[in-house]
Amino acid sequence: MANHFSALKRARQTEVRSARNRANASRVRTALRKMREALAAGDKKVAEAIYRETTSAVDKSVQKGVLHKNTASRYKSRLGLHLNKLAAK
Repeated sequence: MANHFSALKRARQTEVRSARNRANASRVRTALRKMREALAAGDKKVAEAIYRETTSAVDKSVQKGVLHKNTASRYKSRLGLHLNKLAAK
């Protein structure tokens, strides 16, 4: 356990930040899972609506520092490709 006041404060800050990061990461994973489920279901209208929500969640995760911008770009690109394939059917 920490003995110095500064170390105690750092421990408190780490707990709060870890919880915040965990919540943001969970939000992104949930959005991606919903998008994949919508694509698997094959409903174009629903998938397009969920795609907008998912890209928003992914972009927010970049702002919060949960995801790297290139990782977010890759996710959005791949989901967009799957959505376009669904729309072409």
